[in-house]
Amino acid sequence: MKNIFMLVGERSADVHAAEVIKQLKKKEPFLHIWGIGGPLMQEQGFESIFPFSKFSIIGFVEVIGHIGFIMKVFRKLKTEFKARKPDLALLVDYPGMNIRIAKICHTFGIPVLYYISPQVWAWKKKRIHKIAEYSDKIAVIFPFEKKLYEEIGADVEYVGHPISEEIMITQTREEFAKIYSLNSHKKWIGFIPGSRNVEIKRILPEITKTIMNLKNIYNDSYEYLISQADSVSGELFQKILSPVKNDVAIIHDTHPLMKFCKIVVCKSGTSTLETGYLGTPMVVIYKTSSLSYLIARAFIKIKMIALANIVIGKKVVPELIQQAASAENITKAVRLFLEDVTSYENTKSELRIIKEKLGKFNTSEKVAFVALSMIHET
Repeated sequence: MKNIFMLVGERSADVHAAEVIKQLKKKEPFLHIWGIGGPLMQEQGFESIFPFSKFSIIGFVEVIGHIGFIMKVFRKLKTEFKARKPDLALLVDYPGMNIRIAKICHTFGIPVLYYISPQVWAWKKKRIHKIAEYSDKIAVIFPFEKKLYEEIGADVEYVGHPISEEIMITQTREEFAKIYSLNSHKKWIGFIPGSRNVEIKRILPEITKTIMNLKNIYNDSYEYLISQADSVSGELFQKILSPVKNDVAIIHDTHPLMKFCKIVVCKSGTSTLETGYLGTPMVVIYKTSSLSYLIARAFIKIKMIALANIVIGKKVVPELIQQAASAENITKAVRLFLEDVTSYENTKSELRIIKEKLGKFNTSEKVAFVALSMIHET
């Protein structure tokens, strides 16, 4: 029986990888897919050999603190590679670990398909050479990435961004309101604080204060919706949110929140691209440890952090980074959107560029086709 090793380290990549597994299983039902992955992948029959929650590591300093666990993972994977002899390694994003895993696979003679290339255009471009050296094929999701890899002679394929096939909102605003006991006649302000506990610890306190500020300014004019990822500690989430627990609705359907809210306050990451794709103006916030941020600044080569802004090519939505991501500044940015109609409508208009640029692709089917082609090559 053919088998594929996959490694995913983040919740958003779990979504992307689950769709690929679904397509792989459609084409080859008896294919065994195993490795490190999340609950959505497991729903598709994926065998995970490590708890997914242990891979929610963010920042340079935080990784150093988990070095013992990471080395244990490497040792375990080498043993598994020898025993299982995978026909392909399909690595999804997560560069801190996947570039090293690609190198290990290379030494074992395991073909590597790297799906969702790390953002080499934002970080040190030396990484692009390592990815190309240890990957037999690279499947990129932004059109400008293809050229970067072609310039160094890598085998690269542009498969499109999976966002267009993953965002499927079937309910109306009224149906969504009914599910979460919301007032459909009011306007909603949404908050997306992140899917890792470390993000929640840094970002949610500022969001809690922001909600208190907005309540004081606007009284009951708005309802406040906040997404809670299943990957974060419910106890931690509730504890930080307790001062406003009676003023917020906790939402588990993030895409409708993005679409139906008037404004979204969103942590930096894939969620900014999704919110922009749905056309909702947002305020982007980012906070990590001081040391991690200083190290990151030395490597980052671009002036923007929000994927929504990067895809558009200019700063359309505000970015509040580190100390600037305070409740006071978030409140000001939200108020500008609420009270300046021109600014709000201009932003909505600019965000349409994201959908135009990314288009619509059957991305997961394309990736599955590439993976199976690599397995069956003679």
